[in-house]
Amino acid sequence: MAESVPVRCPACRREHLYAALSYPCVCGAPVTPPLDGLAEPSAVTHRSWDEEWVTVRCEACGREDQWPAPELGCSCGTELRIPVRGVRRPQRAQRTLGSVAEASHETDEGTREGTPQGTRAHPADDPPHDTDSRPDTAGDTSPAPRPAFQPVTIRTARDAVTAAALYLRWLGYQDIRRADQRPPRGIGLAARGILAQVDPTVRPASLRDVECLWLTAMTESAGCVYFSLSGFADDARARADTLGVPLFVLDLTGTPQPVNSPADKLIATGA
Repeated sequence: MAESVPVRCPACRREHLYAALSYPCVCGAPVTPPLDGLAEPSAVTHRSWDEEWVTVRCEACGREDQWPAPELGCSCGTELRIPVRGVRRPQRAQRTLGSVAEASHETDEGTREGTPQGTRAHPADDPPHDTDSRPDTAGDTSPAPRPAFQPVTIRTARDAVTAAALYLRWLGYQDIRRADQRPPRGIGLAARGILAQVDPTVRPASLRDVECLWLTAMTESAGCVYFSLSGFADDARARADTLGVPLFVLDLTGTPQPVNSPADKLIATGA
């Protein structure tokens, strides 16, 4: 269980008890930023990548990954950044969600900035196949099956963006970053060959939202995918089917649920 530390807001002096979110390492072990209970939290007055990510070492396998810096929203309206122990800020050219750029690989400069409807069972939840009696697979060039997706519980809009970014990485996209062009609403994410929009608002995504995402992706010669916390309007779903835009509803467990056939196809093929 993640440790809890007392946090006092520097603006209103109200006290909170905060426990950092845990994130899944690629080895499967949970990774939690170690909170510094002796240091004072700081108010977030502006956003910069130098402050929003920390590098945390997995105690199970020793891998170092970048994860969002712990933050807490005070009821007075102040956003608090919680200090952590023994971690370092990532280099700007190394910033990707949950992965450290290896020296032998190309890296892209990264930046991050009701009840869901129409959900269906997620293929990642299917039970694993029995591997005790496997047929001869000589010459089989099909990709290895992905491990089960490890979701992050959604409590805030920030969590919704994190869940979508983790899901894109699970699909095989690397170097997740904030998109260069900001969408009409929500947050834009991008990786090589894909543009994603994450909509954490309480209104279902509209026809215009889907069309704007598709048009932006077309100008960048990339595919696109839409994640919404509140579902999609009927005309938006119909248009997405016509344009081939995968649509996912984010449930509160942090698991994106496909709501159209392009989304099912994306899950099946991956990046």
